[in-house]
Amino acid sequence: MATTKWTLDPTHSELQFKVKHLMITTVTGSLKSFTAELTSEGDEFENAEVSFSGEINSLDTGNTDRDNHLKSGDFFDAEQFATITFKSSTIEKDGGDYIVKGDLTIKGQTKPVSLTAEFGGIATDPWGNTKAGFTLSGKINRSDFGLTWNAALETGGVMVSEEVRLLGELQFVKQA
Repeated sequence: MATTKWTLDPTHSELQFKVKHLMITTVTGSLKSFTAELTSEGDEFENAEVSFSGEINSLDTGNTDRDNHLKSGDFFDAEQFATITFKSSTIEKDGGDYIVKGDLTIKGQTKPVSLTAEFGGIATDPWGNTKAGFTLSGKINRSDFGLTWNAALETGGVMVSEEVRLLGELQFVKQA
C-alpha cells in the first residue's frame, strides 16, 4: 500500500493546554502557531507517524502579563527554547481511537508521553480536498520538562498545578 502524507490545516485546528490555578479553577491557554505532519499507509492511521512543532512565542492565555511570564525563564524560556516538538514512536488502534506514543520536547527536555487521538473521520471539503480529523487529549507533568516555577499559598497548596491537560482539534489535509 502506498504511503500517504497528510499536513495540518491550521485554519481548522487548535491546540490548548489547561492547568489548575490556586487549586480552585482552570486556566486555558493555546498555541496559535504550530505545524504537524502525518504519514500513513493509505487512509489507515495505525502504525502511522506524526511529527509536531509549536512556537512558544505564539502562546496565548488571554492575559499579556501571564503570557509574558510563561514565555520567561521561569517557565518556557522562549528566548532559548523557541519551540515545543513531538515525534511519535507508535500509533496503535484502541477501539475507535488511537493511542499515540512518542517523545515530547519542551525547554530542551525530552520525555516519553502517551496521548489519545479520537478519530473523527475522513471527509471531502467543497474544494475536493480529503481531510482527516482527530481530537487529541492527554496529560503531562510540567516539572518533568523543567517547568518548575511555583508559589506556595498561605492556605496550603500551590499557585499552579503540576498536571497539565493537553487538548487538540486537528484537521489534516491529504497530499496528492
